[in-house]
Amino acid sequence: MNLHEQLGALELGVDQLIQAVVAPQAENIPESPAENVAPQASASADQVASDSHAQPAATPAETEAAVVEGEAPAPAPAPQRQPTLEINRPAQNEITMTIGGQTVALRAEQIGQLIEELSNARASMTPEPPPGIPPGWRFVSTKNPVMAVQKQSNGDRLLVMRHTGHGWVPFTFSPDMVIQLYMMLTK
Repeated sequence: MNLHEQLGALELGVDQLIQAVVAPQAENIPESPAENVAPQASASADQVASDSHAQPAATPAETEAAVVEGEAPAPAPAPQRQPTLEINRPAQNEITMTIGGQTVALRAEQIGQLIEELSNARASMTPEPPPGIPPGWRFVSTKNPVMAVQKQSNGDRLLVMRHTGHGWVPFTFSPDMVIQLYMMLTK
């Protein structure tokens, strides 16, 4: 699976997670009278946004005229709170994640899949991780990890190391970097 496919899968997963959180919240919002009258009230956010660009906003005089004629202007949408993320560890082999009141329990395999998807997405994001080790950084190191090396057609070396927390972590080294790594390890 290439990076674009992985990002697509991650975006799909994020969309599904958002739907799982937002849909139950939308069910709890009471309908206003304006929603019962306007057929486009159920339109998607994209349609509403494009409609707002197509039609100019009502002037204060037009809004006042609508009120005089007995039509109440649509109330301004209430600002939505961003759901919060809570992570707990109820057992050694389980983590629970709660977003917007919806809790999901993850087992080791699912956590590994989540770490892989998140790391693939993070690799394409900016800003990049800091170039130096941040002070106070917490980590778990793997002593004598299982490794695999593969020579690439351009002379680079692919080194894949198995970390107990992150899983298989791949690194590609140019020939010059291989020499530098060798020198650093043998100092």
